[in-house]
Order: sequence, then C-alpha cells, then structure tokens
Amino acid sequence: MRPQVTFPWLAARTGKSGRRNPAGKSAPRIASAAVRIPDARLMQLPLQFASIAIGPQIFIHEGARQALERRFEIAFSGAVQLAVTDNRHRMVSHTRVRGKLRVRVHMMFLDAPDRVLDALVRYVVHGERQASQTIGEYIEANSFRIRASREVPGPLRTRGRVHDLYDVLNRVNESHFGSNVTDVLITWGRHTRPRGKKRHTIKLGSYSTAERLIRVHPTLDNEWVPRYFVSYIVHHELLHHVIPALRISGRAVLHPPEFLRREREFRHYERAIAWEKKHIDRLLRAR
Repeated sequence: MRPQVTFPWLAARTGKSGRRNPAGKSAPRIASAAVRIPDARLMQLPLQFASIAIGPQIFIHEGARQALERRFEIAFSGAVQLAVTDNRHRMVSHTRVRGKLRVRVHMMFLDAPDRVLDALVRYVVHGERQASQTIGEYIEANSFRIRASREVPGPLRTRGRVHDLYDVLNRVNESHFGSNVTDVLITWGRHTRPRGKKRHTIKLGSYSTAERLIRVHPTLDNEWVPRYFVSYIVHHELLHHVIPALRISGRAVLHPPEFLRREREFRHYERAIAWEKKHIDRLLRAR
C-alpha cells in the first residue's frame, strides 16, 4: 500500500490542493530550461504568439524534459510519459495505465538539484515517504515560481503623468535582479483619500502574492518625487516577490534578514530613506 502523501501539492491520481507556507529562499524565477510567456498587459508592444489565449503558456527545452523522463524510465523499468506543466496547485501527479507510467511535474523541477530529482523518482515510482518529505520541502522553498493564483481585476495603468512604472520596473529588474523577474505585473494604485480629508498614514507600495502584482501609490506620480525614490519603492516590492515572508514561532515575518540585507543593496537606499523622512508630511498631504 502506498504511504499517504504528506504535502498538498504532491498528488497521486486524485491530488489535493492546500495552503501555501513558502520558505524565504531565493532562486531563479522559473527553471532555466523553461520560458513562461509574459503577461501581454505588461508589454509595450503586442505579442505575436499565435492563439496565445489557447496555446501553451510555457516553452520547455525538450532535451531537459527527456533527461528527466529517462530518470523515471531507469527506475520504473518500463515505458514512461513525462509532461512538464505550469500548474498552480498540483506540482506532481502520476498514474499507471496499461503498464505505462504517466507523470506530470511542475517546471520548477527541470533545474532541481540531483538529490531532489532522485527523491522525485523514488516518490513517484516507489511511493517512498521520506522522498515525499524532500519533494514537499523543495516545493515550499520554490513556491514563488508558481504563477499567479488570481487574475488581476481591471486594466493595468503603468504610464503616469511623470513616471512610467513599466520603465522603472524593467530598469530595477535589470540592475538589481539580473532581469530574472519575468512574472510580475505593476500598476498605479487608486486615490483613496477624499478631498478635504487629512491622511495620517500612507502605503506607498504593496505586493499581492495571489496576483503577482505591485501597486504603487499615485501620490508618487508627481514632479517633486524623484525617480530614484519611485525605483526604491518598486525594488522593495520586488523583494517581497522574490523573498516571501517567513513564519517563525507562529508569527509571520514580512522582512526576514535576507530581505533587509538585499534592500540595503539598492543603489540609492540611504538617499531614498533620507528623502522619505524629509518629505513625509508632503506625501501625506498630496493627492
């Protein structure tokens, strides 16, 4: 009898989805042998992919897929059909049909270390409990590679009167993340303060994990707000995308040590902090 699957994103036959509890590790956004088609709403020029609405959402290096498939064939001693997916909930699933093993794995496994791939094969072929533990931990640590679980409502607004968030995002991504962040959207937020009302606090940026979306407060779209400060806000929210919150002793830590370390690597970090302190009253009054 197969041991019970202990992680919700692993599924044998039926599978179950569950709550995420990602670890705060940093890694490439997707496997090096996979390419996810970017969201068309974030592109300045229209994409030319044919039938993008119904076509594949990822392109997989066939050699990498075949190499992983061969691992399964050796362990299974029989025919194996491997599919690589971009699923949101089921990271590993498998069935046996008329002597053939059919396996579906998320593309994050294409560049997994050998110890993880060995555990993946042992879990699928032999149902090994310890292997499922290793696979579950790998999925938890790489959960930010999974595409958005909720669609963004309404159109994105990236071009403001003064600052173009599309350009800011691309430049920050290139200079601080090696252009490896390919699945984040960005938009100006909405004005929430009615005219004549005094604001006591202001949230200059936010990141939605479910939507993979950065929202920037429209107050920053003013001539007196320097470009480097807008870039600092975008850099901060991109770090939330790359380094998810940790849960320590039952408490969520939104800014773990690795987050704070990388935040200080922003080129204009000290300058941006000083500017915010000097202009916080003006930010609170502005629309």
